[in-house]
Amino acid sequence: MIIDPAHTSQSDVYKILTGSVIPRPIGWISTISEDGVPNLAPFSFFNVVGEDPPHVMFSTVRPGNSNKDTLNNVLATKQFVVNMAVEELVEAVNTSSASLPPDVNEFDYAGVTQAPGIKVKAPRVLESPINFECELVHHYTLEDHKHGGATIMIGRVVMFHVDESVLLDNYKINPEVYRPVARLAGSNYAKLGEVFSIKRPQ
Repeated sequence: MIIDPAHTSQSDVYKILTGSVIPRPIGWISTISEDGVPNLAPFSFFNVVGEDPPHVMFSTVRPGNSNKDTLNNVLATKQFVVNMAVEELVEAVNTSSASLPPDVNEFDYAGVTQAPGIKVKAPRVLESPINFECELVHHYTLEDHKHGGATIMIGRVVMFHVDESVLLDNYKINPEVYRPVARLAGSNYAKLGEVFSIKRPQ
């Protein structure tokens, strides 16, 4: 079967993409508004861009041509924090995905603790074992959209917070202790499962 996205509904395109591109890491993004209200929301359109210098990206949809609080906050402050989602926090991650008014603090709503950043004003999730403090360097809103599209945010990592419990020698991360979770399609999540190694060709 061939499927032309130009002649396919947005919901069906979404199901094809999110069911095919799996598992997807979760960027649990915390921001703060210009009025000082913290915000916390998960995004599975998220990944690393590069390490020299370190950059990450996430993308947020714009339902009904309107910005989510995360996007408004990042555009206003040029800062955000990525909090990595792990097994013991997955209920809080899911809870923070609720659509709430801009004056609601999702940290309180999800039952997690705010911790201060060092180089950015946005708070981080204390319970998350790994946080990236980021400064916005670029954003781009998808063109030719039907229902609001999405905006891609690229941030430079200016500070790492890594709990020593997940660290091995030489700054390697121990996946058995870290235990990240990933998004699949619909309401499904995934754990790491079996891990195997293949050496790169010389």
